[in-house]
Parts: sequence; structure tokens; C-alpha cells
Amino acid sequence: MKLNPIRLSFACAIFSILLPLDVLGDLWPTLAKPATTEKLPDSAGWIQRWLLLEPIPASGLTDSAVQAEVKKDYFPNQFTLVPRDGDKVTVDGAELTWHALDTKLYNLNLYRFAQSYGKPTSDVLFWAVTVIHCPREFQNVRLAIGSNAASVWWVNGQEVIGIYGDRQTVIDDGVSKRLTLKKGANIVRAAIVNGGGATDFCARFLDPQDKPLTDLNISLSEGRQ
Repeated sequence: MKLNPIRLSFACAIFSILLPLDVLGDLWPTLAKPATTEKLPDSAGWIQRWLLLEPIPASGLTDSAVQAEVKKDYFPNQFTLVPRDGDKVTVDGAELTWHALDTKLYNLNLYRFAQSYGKPTSDVLFWAVTVIHCPREFQNVRLAIGSNAASVWWVNGQEVIGIYGDRQTVIDDGVSKRLTLKKGANIVRAAIVNGGGATDFCARFLDPQDKPLTDLNISLSEGRQ
């Protein structure tokens, strides 16, 4: 029997949406569950391990609209929480789950993340958290980020940078002022707002000479494992 290619493609698309990410490893090979407790940045300094919350409905990409969205109280301890993989929060009556993920690329594909769990990808807000462990204090470093579309970023509870509008992810599109990473655990938090279509983000730290900072250890816990 000859299969109709259009029907086959449609069936495969529906099947992929219904499967969890663990099953989709071969289909979305850039995303994976962490296999180790800690992870180094890659040679270009990219942070490739994150905790992601399933998307929250949101709209607007202007400075004021994004700032209003990220400052809403969605769940308890929103700006201090370091969740664990599988933790759940309730937002406007909907139960959402945190997922620990590694990306094999410089960026993390939020579109594929949301799609693989059957979640919306347009007019949504993603929360992302990671923990950077430093062997010593690093002064005068900068957080360099890119996102599709708008995003706001915090380091150790302080808002350090935001980029706005309907934009593509560009390496080092936004760079914070000079800051200090303390010895031990440093919490990086981001809120990415997408209007429609593809969505992803990338982040790394730059040293005082604007070179990638790689002497870091990325974990998903404030305590070393």
C-alpha cells in the first residue's frame, strides 16, 4: 500500500507533540536530560544547562509590556526559587512543571522544549534558572545574552540586563554592566517572552578583557553535588 506523504507527515507531527522530551531524544537531538550533576561551559563559554518552567501565557514585547509581565507574581518565591527537576507550580489554576535540560548548542531551543510537552509556543513567557559555581571571586565580568524574542535577566537577585522587541537571537546581543561573581554559587535567572514563531536564548559570561569565561561549573543546585 502506498502511503500518502501529506498524511504521513501530519501523523508524525501529531505523534511528536504527544510524546515527552525523554522519548523525543532522537527527534530533537539538541536537547537532553542532564546525565551528570555538574557541567562545564563549552569552549566559547556558553551556559548549556538550565531549569525551564513550562510556558506561561503572556503578551507584548515592548519594554513596558515585558517589564509588566515579568514583574507579575506568578508563583511563590519567583525571584529566589532554585527549583528541582520535576518540581511543580500552579499559575492561574494551571499546574506547570520545571524541567532540567542540557543543550548541545550555544543556544537552547524553547520552541522545541514547549512543543515536545504539548505546550503553546506563541504569546508565552518562559522562566529559566541555572546556578554558576565559581572557584574564586570574579570581578568586572559581564553577562552576555541573546534571545528570541524579548528577555530580562537577573544575577544573584539583581536585574542586570533586558532586551526587547520582536528580535532574533544574536550572540552577545545584550551585555550587562560590569558585575562580580562571588566565590561559590551564583544564581542566574531569565524570563524570555515570545510573540510567535521560533524562540530560543543563549548566555555566557565575559571576563574583564571580554573573552569567554570558562573557569566555571554549572549545576542546578546551590550546593555542590
